[in-house]
Amino acid sequence: MNKILKKLLVFSIIFLIIPYTTSSNLVIKHDTNNNPEILEKACLIEKNGVKILIINGTNYEMGYQHGFLLREEVRENLRAFVNYSNIPMDLLMDTWNIMKNYVPNRYIDELQGLSDGAGISIDEVIAGYMVITREDMGCFGFSSWGDATVDGRLYHVRSFDQPLDIIDPITGKNAYENNMIIVRIPDDGIPSITPSIAGSLHSGGGMNAMGIALGQQVCWSKDQKFTGTPSLIKTQIILDKAENIDDVIEILINNKTLGWNYIISDAKKPVGYAVEISGNNSYLGGWNTTFESKKPFWEIKDVVRRTNFFIEPNMADTQRDKYNPGGFINFLKLVKRTDIFYAIWRSYKAISRDIERNQGKIDLNLSMDLIRDGYKGDTDPLLRLIVILAEGTSFNRAWNMWAADPLSGDLLVSFAHDGKIAFDTSIHHFNLYDLIQNYKSEDKRN
Repeated sequence: MNKILKKLLVFSIIFLIIPYTTSSNLVIKHDTNNNPEILEKACLIEKNGVKILIINGTNYEMGYQHGFLLREEVRENLRAFVNYSNIPMDLLMDTWNIMKNYVPNRYIDELQGLSDGAGISIDEVIAGYMVITREDMGCFGFSSWGDATVDGRLYHVRSFDQPLDIIDPITGKNAYENNMIIVRIPDDGIPSITPSIAGSLHSGGGMNAMGIALGQQVCWSKDQKFTGTPSLIKTQIILDKAENIDDVIEILINNKTLGWNYIISDAKKPVGYAVEISGNNSYLGGWNTTFESKKPFWEIKDVVRRTNFFIEPNMADTQRDKYNPGGFINFLKLVKRTDIFYAIWRSYKAISRDIERNQGKIDLNLSMDLIRDGYKGDTDPLLRLIVILAEGTSFNRAWNMWAADPLSGDLLVSFAHDGKIAFDTSIHHFNLYDLIQNYKSEDKRN
């Protein structure tokens, strides 16, 4: 299956519960040995083994803080992704030279800050970003609200999936071991929180202080181009700038590049949408938009969900030969390792059925349970077998899984570590506003 994934992804873009308390294992670190006027704005928190990077200032300053405070982790991850991809450096730089024309200068400044802080060349940073831009990210997301939830509130869920064998060739460290939480407090933007990895602005999603949440999933397509904004940058623009769902949609449908699915949420309304993107086309799907119930897919009231396939028929035509990704023939293709869509369909179907069975009961905790239990196949024995056999691919290999209540700022998250997928590790609880308040209090004491 790994060979099949690599063929499909040659030109694809990427890009229990522990209560939150200010306990004795909360360690806050300010490092001001270099550029103290920049570094004194940031801090690195470690709580229950989870690193939380809080960065503040201009984009350059936030990049510098990230690179400096997580210098070794940033270097390890960038090397790991470049080594894993085997994409030639000149191709990576050629891709950047096209896409940088669609990147706001402040984010180019942030990449330069990351370079300066980590003490590596800007080309090393760009190469790492372009690899993530061109690599596999097989993820899943859903948003539920209204009649689907126990209290009408909106809950947003995402799993970030990558192969578990992306390893730094120098230290031998797995990149997923450098998981962390990033809290951004930009001078001219909206505070946000996202589960991420060192060296990346985010891992394809998060939520901001305006009640906006989103998550992205790679969605392979023949309709692709590089004359647009890299998805990693576009997602960060949304978290930094989007105040409502219309802002999110406008940013997503402009400067399109390769194939992506997004789940986007506005907790203030509340409402969620699925957005499908390819190089020249886009589709906006509400829970009851016509194509959401085109067989074999079906609608669930006040729920939108997506994984790595398109549902809108014209966009699906740019991706796969048969519209229906399920069925016995596709199962045989999976067994022969000539097609992966049946596996993806099985995951979509299992989690969708679990959501449907819990209609009207969903809250933050149950949201997290649904994605974790669904991913490992607790309610679908065939899916469980497929997950086991898919070792060496990104299929359901969650580096992090999270559920958010964007109105309250509450976030539940689990991280992969020690060879365990995120659905088999402990759940941690954080709150965006508590983290910001603790940061500000510590800053005043210093």
